[in-house]
Amino acid sequence: MADQHPHQFVMIKVEGMHCHRCQQAIRRSLESLPGVHEVEVDFASGQASVLYDPGEVRIRQLVDAVGEAGYKATGFTQRAAE
Repeated sequence: MADQHPHQFVMIKVEGMHCHRCQQAIRRSLESLPGVHEVEVDFASGQASVLYDPGEVRIRQLVDAVGEAGYKATGFTQRAAE
């Protein structure tokens, strides 16, 4: 089953970020997962944007990585990467 757009994009709402250090901890945790290609974290908006390969990593693992960094993922929005 070939997919023309194998990468997915997810925006994860994160609770508890207050500074750039929080932002860096979440980014490092997400980037450590195989299949994660790009991560942007913005503490001001409380969101993490992740470009990933769904064949290598699942959203549950991304959400868990936010938790392992010490923060709470409160929801997410997913779409195919453009």
